[in-house]
Amino acid sequence: MTSRFQAIQTISLILGFAFILSGCWDTKSEGTVLKQNDEVPPLTSDAGTRLTFGIIYPMVNDTYEMVTENAESAASDYNINLIVQAPDEANLEQQIRIVEMMIKQEVDGIAIDPVDSEALIGVINKAVSSGIPVVCFESDSPNSERNSFIGADNYKTGTVIGQTVDTLLEGKGMVLVQSGMPQMLGLTQRLQGFQDYVAEHTDIDVLEVRHNDGSEGNAILQLEQMITAHPHFSALINLDFVSSSSSVLVWKAKGLNRYNVALGLTPSVNQSIENGQITRIISQNEQNWGQAIVNTLRKLAQDETSSEFINTEIKEIHN
Repeated sequence: MTSRFQAIQTISLILGFAFILSGCWDTKSEGTVLKQNDEVPPLTSDAGTRLTFGIIYPMVNDTYEMVTENAESAASDYNINLIVQAPDEANLEQQIRIVEMMIKQEVDGIAIDPVDSEALIGVINKAVSSGIPVVCFESDSPNSERNSFIGADNYKTGTVIGQTVDTLLEGKGMVLVQSGMPQMLGLTQRLQGFQDYVAEHTDIDVLEVRHNDGSEGNAILQLEQMITAHPHFSALINLDFVSSSSSVLVWKAKGLNRYNVALGLTPSVNQSIENGQITRIISQNEQNWGQAIVNTLRKLAQDETSSEFINTEIKEIHN
């Protein structure tokens, strides 16, 4: 992480956090839709009491740093204080502890990207029952009492990835798939969407699926093992941010000339598509999540209504 993100963590430690600590809904349901180049519409400023919102990530990653910067920009317009927390690597227990601490701090709203949608139901419901609005982003906890979900339809995202690979390989070939935490609902839905599309519409063979559990070290090791076991693979499919960034390192180290489809747009991944390590990027417009989080929590903190599903949509990026 850069010094900017680390500084935010330091502030939150001073406030009393002494640790560092996917989406399921009816895909036909309607919600607020953010088009590809749209910004979240700003809310009317007021001179009320300063609000404090907590943002909880699954782990440290460049994509979440980008979300934080976007959230900071939105928060500065309304003098909103942000407490940002992320374990170094995905950790359910630490996410639970962070939410508990934020409840004790009586923050005005919580945004969480849950590593386990079911295991976090209890603490999410506890926050809501305490009068603290909660929104999930990227991955949902649909059986909890959270107020809103911010992100894209993850099953549809997997379908789009399948369509992209279908086009690249002309409907046939052998692929490797790497994802993050198997218990993270959004990632499970992406994988299912991808597998369903490939099975129904192509002759593409999925050679192996690995889960890195949110660890870059695991991601690199697993990818190297898959490449060794399947040297004639046609493409790599990355379904999470950690896999995407780790694949760039492996492609550089090995000088691979294979298709590499990444999930999530950051400046470094975007640079990698220009340099040839990435072939396609599937983005859920992550650059808008921070502003959506701040504005949605602000509305909820002021007892205004918010859409249950704030859809940031999906786009494909190529050189």
